[in-house]
Amino acid sequence: MSELKTRLPLVIEAVDESGPLGLRAHSVCHYGEQNGDAMRDPEMCFELGFAGGPHLIPYFRRNDFVAVEQVSRAIIRDHYVALLELQKQHEKFAETWDNNLRLQGYEEAFTNKCILG
Repeated sequence: MSELKTRLPLVIEAVDESGPLGLRAHSVCHYGEQNGDAMRDPEMCFELGFAGGPHLIPYFRRNDFVAVEQVSRAIIRDHYVALLELQKQHEKFAETWDNNLRLQGYEEAFTNKCILG
């Protein structure tokens, strides 16, 4: 079986709602399957920032296989809340995942053209 057929599907989509800073948001998600159900493995949501050039700022991580759902930045009762240590963990996870996606051949999947539409 070819490598392309064995990789988990990667889905990149614009999120209808803005992120916690009011910036455009995107979901990046690998899907696996368990008992016929689609499972996120993982999903991360990012805001698209432009200061210093286009970049992604994570604020959400989910993995259905291990029942993890984490929000590191959000608006709660009209106040911006950031869990700084969790935010650092999300940034580190996103960096590691990005490197893994490149190694798996997804390097071209998420380009400036894709996120800037």
